[in-house]
Amino acid sequence: MGKINSYKDLIVWQKGIEIVLLSYSISKNFPSDEKFGLISQLRRAAVSIPSNIAEGWGRGTKAHYANFLKTARGYLLELETQLIISEKLTYYKNFETIFSLIDEESKMLNSLIKKVETSA
Repeated sequence: MGKINSYKDLIVWQKGIEIVLLSYSISKNFPSDEKFGLISQLRRAAVSIPSNIAEGWGRGTKAHYANFLKTARGYLLELETQLIISEKLTYYKNFETIFSLIDEESKMLNSLIKKVETSA
């Protein structure tokens, strides 16, 4: 494993970017009346995941970093909830890929949070 020089080197951040791109792709086919509702909330939550990972990295302390990672985890769960609602409303049919990515991201965030907190 190479040295981590930037948050962009973190697989958890890279996976977060994948989740954002897939969330945008999925939500572009939602009904237009959801533009300022579910589409907006879903995209905001998705973007907030890698954004909080990056912001926490830049704060400079392990305590701040752990807090921002927890915030990213909260947005991940918010996104998952919004996707479950979208699925139940039958706005999209093939959620397997994004739910799998969310599961991976959740495990990585939990592991990183534990690592950061125990090394503080």
